[in-house]
Order: sequence, then C-alpha cells, then structure tokens
Amino acid sequence: MSPQMTSPAPATVCGCPDYMLSRRRLLATAAAGAGTLAGASLIGDAFQQVAYGATTGGNVVVVLSLRGGSDGLSIVVPTGAGDTAAMNTLRPDLTIDPLTMPFGDANFGFHPALAPLQPMWDAGTFGAVHGVGLPMSNRSHFDAMNDMEDADPGSTARVGWINRMIGSSALPEEHMELGSSMIPLQLSGPNPSLAVGSVNELVLPSLWADQRLDASLTKAWGGKGTINKSARRAIATTRRLRTLANTNIDAAITAGGYPEGSLQRVLANTAALIKADVGARVVTVDYGNWDMHEGLGAPTPGNWMYDHLDHLANSLVAFFADLGTHASRVTLVTLSEFGRRVRQNGDGSNAGTDHGYGNAVLMFGAGVNGGQVNGYSRWRTLSALDDGDVALSWDYRSVMWEVMRHRFPEISSKKSTIFPGLGTETIGSMTP
Repeated sequence: MSPQMTSPAPATVCGCPDYMLSRRRLLATAAAGAGTLAGASLIGDAFQQVAYGATTGGNVVVVLSLRGGSDGLSIVVPTGAGDTAAMNTLRPDLTIDPLTMPFGDANFGFHPALAPLQPMWDAGTFGAVHGVGLPMSNRSHFDAMNDMEDADPGSTARVGWINRMIGSSALPEEHMELGSSMIPLQLSGPNPSLAVGSVNELVLPSLWADQRLDASLTKAWGGKGTINKSARRAIATTRRLRTLANTNIDAAITAGGYPEGSLQRVLANTAALIKADVGARVVTVDYGNWDMHEGLGAPTPGNWMYDHLDHLANSLVAFFADLGTHASRVTLVTLSEFGRRVRQNGDGSNAGTDHGYGNAVLMFGAGVNGGQVNGYSRWRTLSALDDGDVALSWDYRSVMWEVMRHRFPEISSKKSTIFPGLGTETIGSMTP
C-alpha cells in the first residue's frame, strides 16, 4: 500500500480473528458464475464493486459498507433525556457533549468529526435512520456480512441481492467490481461479472496498437467453452470502455481535493465511473477498521473514531463536489454488519465497545429526505435494550428497498425477488 492510500491508524487495531479473516473468506467463497472475469488488485484497503445497467444517464446508488461494525451511538447520538442518562451510565468515557455536536434534530446529534457534512444536512441532502440491522442479531463479522450481502434469510443459493436486482445481462460491465479480483457475495450469482483493480485496468493496451493481434486473439478464443466466452467478453469490454480506462485518477484526486486515506482512490475511481456515464447503477465500496473494542477515544482529533469519521466526512464532501452536475443522479448509503454494545469496555482512553446489534445508517445525495433522522417513531430508546444492545427498529433491507425503489422505480414489482420474505415497512427516508 502506498503512503497516500493509508488511513488514520488506531492506537490498537482489533485482533478479532473473525474480522481479520472475514473479508478474505467472503471474497474467496463468493463463487463467480459462468462468464465471470477476474482482474487485479485492491484500491488501498478499500474495496469497490459496481453493478451496471444498460441505460446511461440514469440514477446511481453507492452503498458504502463500514466494515468491522461501526459504533452508531458515537456517530448518530440519541439526545433524549432517557437516552442521555443511559449513555452517561453505560459509557461514561465515550459520551459526547451535546454542545460539541455540529448539527442534529430534536432527537439526535452528530459526532463532531462530521462537521464538514453540515452543509449537506442543512440542504436536506443528508439524513439518517437509527436502530437498523439484520432481522436476527448476529455478532459474527463474517456471518453477519454474509447474511447482509445475501439478504435472503435461510437460503443456501449464494446469490447476492444486487445480482438479483440487476437480473440477467449480456454485458459483463453491467455487473462490475473495481478494487478487488474477487466477486463479493452481494454481486455473486448467475450473471456475468467483471473484476479489475481500477478504471485504468479496463484496457488491453497491445490490442489497440496491433489489429492483427486483436484478430488473432478473437480467433484463438472463438470456441464454445466458458473460458472462451469469458475471454471474448473481456476483449469486447475493454474495447467499449477504453476511454474510461484513460482517466487520470491522480489528477482527479488532486483536482477533487480528496484527503489522504483509504477512501481517496476508491471514491475518485467511483466519481470517474459515474461521470463517464457508462451505465453504472449500483456501486459498493468498503471502508474498514471500525472494530473498536478498545481505544475508540474522545471526540477530538488524534483519536481512532474521530479520525476515522473525519476521513469519511471530508472524503464524502470531495466526492460529491467531484461529481458536479452528476451529483443529482447519485444517492449514497452507509451500512455496517452490526452495531456495538451500549456498555463500554475498559475505561478512560482504553474504552471501546463490543459487537452489538442495532446501528445507524447515513444517507446522502439525490432523493434523500434529509436534515433529520427518519423513522424516529420506531426508535426503541436505550431504556429498552436487546440483551445490552441497541434494539432493532428497522430491518436494513427495508432501508435499502426504500432507496432502491425510489431511485429505480422500474424494480417496484421485484421486492420479493430482491429481498425474499421482507414485509412492508415505511421509514420515510426518501422524498415522496
């Protein structure tokens, strides 16, 4: 990893074996279907996947996964009298003074490190939902990630919800991953996929300089087998996307003012993809290192949670600014595999939190019903904990369905296909 791609280092990195292995296991077990193409590397320690549709100029949803189980109570802080009393009792070293919260609504305030996002909050393009999680509590990093990306409780089909949403496709770039050479579960399924490390790898340079080589390769891979079919798709895809492959990402990073850290290159790549308007519909990005069992820190610079949120906030500001006029097409949603326990571990500067249940979801951009934390009528408060955890108010699939249905009205009849068994819940997180 190059220095410009590192993220703020915590005082102590969590050693959960389950977390350390989960992403590798997830990628390794996400078996790609017929026609899958594997590419190159990671973008720093962030991963990115892209699902494409055939129509340009359409809406785009970016799903930003906060891998490791982010502490939603530190990010979106309940400020009701009962909640405040519970926070002061159960996590006295992790409480945040309401006077330092840069913005919020009548029931919640936000971590001081998120101050750069206040203009979006004030403009109504930044909102949140609290008490969100899996239908059943699951404190295993790998199992929770697996369940969230599959989104089909009880099924052994190993087909991700995004793959189900996109449906069958003739073009690999309609179902594409940037940042990793493996297809994650949420994109895994029967539809062809393409995986590369960055947009600059969407090219086979020698083909464009030598038409004879182009013809020879096409002929050499002219058979009927799966490998032959994949090779032909790879050649055809690089032809279609060669303009995008010439993007100067380093220049985009500088021009966009992206801060150094894990999200720098992956968000610059994402913005380049969206601005190129090649049909991207759903982009997923992983931002890890949220497993703060200890050393979470006070809400001031130099501490683990503060620095992680500061990088997130400034990266999102740069991302939406970089999109320019394309921002009107883009909605970004954060998810995490689970929340954290309400009671702190340790004390003082060593305080942190264990794996929990309900969590906060942040929502940005087009179509968001912002300037508020939505769905408060179902907030269970911290006086009604679920075995010491934030109780579930909303199934995360209801959040994602509300977003997807709003941004892609054409899928309105596909809820039972995309999220099997999901009931009817109205959160109000998107504008009418």
